Amino acid sequence: MIQKFSLYALALGAALSLGSCGNDNDKSSKLEIRLMDAPGDFQRVVLDVRQIEVHLKEESNPDGWQTLPFTAQAINVLEYVNGRSALLVSTDFAPGDLKEIRLVLGPDSYVIGTDGQQYDLKTPSGQTSGVKLKLDQANLRENETFQLLLDFDVARSIVERGNWRPGNDKKERYLLKPVIRVIAQAINGGLRGTVTPAAALPEVLAIRSSIVPADTFSTRADGSGAYQFFGIPSGTYTLKYFPSATAPANQPAYQQKTVSGVVVTNNNVTQVQNVPLN
Repeated sequence: MIQKFSLYALALGAALSLGSCGNDNDKSSKLEIRLMDAPGDFQRVVLDVRQIEVHLKEESNPDGWQTLPFTAQAINVLEYVNGRSALLVSTDFAPGDLKEIRLVLGPDSYVIGTDGQQYDLKTPSGQTSGVKLKLDQANLRENETFQLLLDFDVARSIVERGNWRPGNDKKERYLLKPVIRVIAQAINGGLRGTVTPAAALPEVLAIRSSIVPADTFSTRADGSGAYQFFGIPSGTYTLKYFPSATAPANQPAYQQKTVSGVVVTNNNVTQVQNVPLN
């Protein structure tokens, strides 16, 4: 069974009216920036975020960058999964178009692997020019709140050096090449569900088969078997489940599964029935 739930309490990617109170000459907007993630094969993934900027002019124009009010901090992105998000910026902002957003990272990003060891994350570009993300249709209107949700993809962002071996310098094992999807304004569909056994820890792909070429979004089920996608376009999806763990010897093997015909609409979260993987 597939059910739908309103997204009114979540307000992901939605432009929310602030009402008509106040001076008619007060032409202001509010800008919010949030960060979320999907579970990954690490105990912790910590980003050393030093500064956040937005670009108000075309990409080729070096001017127009504006620094946002943000306190430099270390953020464990794995704390913000399955609908949880970190509020990075909430500020008044002049109405207009945003062209790009840039995260400036410091040198202290790191991961703690499943082995309990800490490994530095080297960031080839993020520590200098910053991690730049293009924005499409990011228009702030008067007396509205506009939200940008930065969806950090751990699996694609952390790259292990091919020549690294146990016993080598731990600082040289991983590179951070951030892959971040920006969700803005009207892109506010969602779906969620569970799998059993939770120990299968599957990767979950949501493939929007109603368009050509198909869009594919990915996440992982957490330790309770729950998974969730937010800020995905409306359409019809096929869900694919790929267990990442092996079943104990006395239990049936975990299996890949497919669920077709899952419909996602704006302003709603589609609930998918539990999927057994054995």
